[in-house]
Amino acid sequence: MALGHERYHHRHPFHLLMHRGELTCGQLQAWALNRYYYQSKIPMKDAIILSRSDDPAFRRAWRKRILDHDGGDGQSGGIEKWIRLAEATGLPAERVISGREVLPGVRYAVDAYLNLVSQRSHLEAVASSLTEMFSRDLISLRLDALREHYPWLEPGLAYFTARLTQAPEDAAFALDWVTRHAQTREQQELVIDALRTKCDILWAQLDAIYFSYVNPGWPSPGAFQP
Repeated sequence: MALGHERYHHRHPFHLLMHRGELTCGQLQAWALNRYYYQSKIPMKDAIILSRSDDPAFRRAWRKRILDHDGGDGQSGGIEKWIRLAEATGLPAERVISGREVLPGVRYAVDAYLNLVSQRSHLEAVASSLTEMFSRDLISLRLDALREHYPWLEPGLAYFTARLTQAPEDAAFALDWVTRHAQTREQQELVIDALRTKCDILWAQLDAIYFSYVNPGWPSPGAFQP
C-alpha cells in the first residue's frame, strides 16, 4: 500500500489539474484520445495473462476482465464506454479509435505493459494488475471532480461508474492469488517490482500528455493538436 501511495498516478500533476477543474477542453480531449490507446490494449493484456495459465479456475476468473472491457451479451464494455467519454469531449469516435494521433511516449509506455505481461513471469504479470487496489479512490475523486468542473462530460462517465465495482473485485482476486503464489522472499520482491513498474508505466503516459499539452506544450509531430 505504501508503494501505491507513493507511486500511483493519482499524484501526477495532470490529474491534480483535472481534479481542480483547471484543464481546458482541448487538454481533456488529448487525455481521452491518448488514454484510449491504453484502454484498447487492456483486453489484449488480459488475454496474454490468461493464456499463460494452465489452471482452468484461474482462466475462468480472469476472462471476466476481458468481457468487462470488450463487452458481451448485448452489454457495452469499457472500451466502448471510453469512446463515449471521448465523444463527450467533442472528439469523433473514428478519430479516437484510429490511434493515428497518439503520442509516441504514450504508445511506448502502453506497449511496454504488453511486453511486461508477456515476457516476465506469470506471477509478475498478475501482480502488475494490482494497481487496481488503488484505483477506486481515484475514480471516486475523478467522478466528483468531472461532474463539478466539467458537467458536459456527464454522458460519458459510464466507464468510471462501472469501474467502481469492477476494479475492487478484480483487485481482490489478484491480491489473493498473488499472496498464495508469492511464497518466497524472492517471489515477493518480483511482485513488488512488477507493481512498481506498472505504476511507472501509468505515470509515463501522463508525463507525455503533460509535456505535450500543458507545459511546455510541445506535442510530437503527427500527434493530436487541440
